[in-house]
Amino acid sequence: MGILHSIRNWILTSLFLASTGVIYAKVFFPQSPEYIGAVFALFCGMPLLAFERRIILPRLNVWMHRLPTPAFILSALVVDFLLMSVGYAMAGSLLKLLGLVQASWEDLTVLKVDVYIYAVAVTAVVIFVSRVRELLGRDVFLSLLTGRYRNPVQEERVFLFIDLVGSTAFAEEHGDLKTQEFLGAVFGAMAEPVRRHYGAIDDYIGDAAIITWPLKRGVKNANCVRCVFSILDDIEANAETWLKSYGRVPRLRAALHGGSIVTAEIGVDHHKIAYFGDSVNTTARLESLCKTLERQVLISSDLARRLELPEAIIKEELGDHAVRGRDQSLGVIALHTQDRQVLMTARNRS
Repeated sequence: MGILHSIRNWILTSLFLASTGVIYAKVFFPQSPEYIGAVFALFCGMPLLAFERRIILPRLNVWMHRLPTPAFILSALVVDFLLMSVGYAMAGSLLKLLGLVQASWEDLTVLKVDVYIYAVAVTAVVIFVSRVRELLGRDVFLSLLTGRYRNPVQEERVFLFIDLVGSTAFAEEHGDLKTQEFLGAVFGAMAEPVRRHYGAIDDYIGDAAIITWPLKRGVKNANCVRCVFSILDDIEANAETWLKSYGRVPRLRAALHGGSIVTAEIGVDHHKIAYFGDSVNTTARLESLCKTLERQVLISSDLARRLELPEAIIKEELGDHAVRGRDQSLGVIALHTQDRQVLMTARNRS
């Protein structure tokens, strides 16, 4: 699912880049076939986007982002020019070899200043929109763009509260800077499983992350449950890397609940999509029960009834529990996989 989503994004981006090439060709070379501009735009723009997303030359990208801002801007202009020059030369050579254009090799393979400026401007827009979308999250970005929650809307959503265990002790041992690096790495590890299961990271509060889905999307194919265990499995799969980098493998606690809430766009200078209602508070209280009940993943009975759990997930009924701030008790279920249950038991004994 995550691969299909990524492919769709690349296709849409490619179509946008191609269209800018067509526009450029229509304005400056109206007698030339439109597809020539599209080919040049794709070959010039896609290497820049691939570099920005660290698909190519990832180490250079990381090194550049550590530079002071003036040095970063200068190095980015140089790298962008080199990447576009290579792409431009490849596009021109391809068109020349196929006999689709009659211009000289020099005109077709040497990047012109005006083409460079136009390509940088177009790519900058694509990267800017992509960065804002990543910063806000896909759902929030689209909601703010369309004004969907300008007026409060009542809807049903699923919430996942996922908390890092032992962050205070880690901070006492390693200091605040190392702890922040550790937290950033943990939150970063959540991003791909959340995208893969169509969720959205709503907020980070201390050492906890809040992830949400519209109810229909969250319960479909048990996306919300699969997301939790994908995060846990990915962390376990990279245990050696975590141990080498931070001296420990992150331990997480997670709680899932869903129901009716009110969603609204709030703020003046800084806008945010906010969720109001008992479901949000109940999820937070349920997450705190993980420690009391000594379980890693909890789900409310209300939400569990609305989805079909994957076959690999073991359900453990824990009965009703009083939840602070809620008049009625809450049915609580612990979720495990067989392998993870054995692993957690071994860790608790050690």
